Amino acid sequence: MNIRIISGTHGGRKIAAPNNDRTHPMGERVRNALFNVLKDDISDATVLDAFAGTGSLGLEALSRGAAFATFIEKDRAAQAVLIGNIALLHEEPRTKVIRTSVSGWLDTYGVTPTYDIIFADPPYHQPQFSTVRRLFGLLKPGGVMVLSHPGKGEVPSRPGVVVVDNRSYGGANLTIYRRDY
Repeated sequence: MNIRIISGTHGGRKIAAPNNDRTHPMGERVRNALFNVLKDDISDATVLDAFAGTGSLGLEALSRGAAFATFIEKDRAAQAVLIGNIALLHEEPRTKVIRTSVSGWLDTYGVTPTYDIIFADPPYHQPQFSTVRRLFGLLKPGGVMVLSHPGKGEVPSRPGVVVVDNRSYGGANLTIYRRDY
């Protein structure tokens, strides 16, 4: 299976996706709508692609002008595909791949505001909202976090981080947060 980078320096390039049901890459229509919302936040941004899978969100951000992307992925098959996608696009100098779970990384990393944009796209069968809630602490003031989740139920929240948008695309729901300045 292939996924297309939509726009920017890598626009039109295809990247790989694992051939399994453990990874659910965000569809092109949803990604395009998301990046249209984020267009003013992407330039020179420092990005965290948590639950990275193929890396399509972080790689799309780099293609559109982000300065650096950190990818966190625990699945070995997805890691191999992610590393291959980074190499295919020659983005090694602007990326870092962390091979562990998001919660494991948070336990060792500590919480310091570091990122302008965080993409949190956990597996739909295991949304890990307690882990997602911890990611809010990594947002720089004014930073944006995008949570992809199934259904329209409760989503995580934290004082100082407000929901600025909710969008639904069939089975995919996006909640967009912004940290107060």
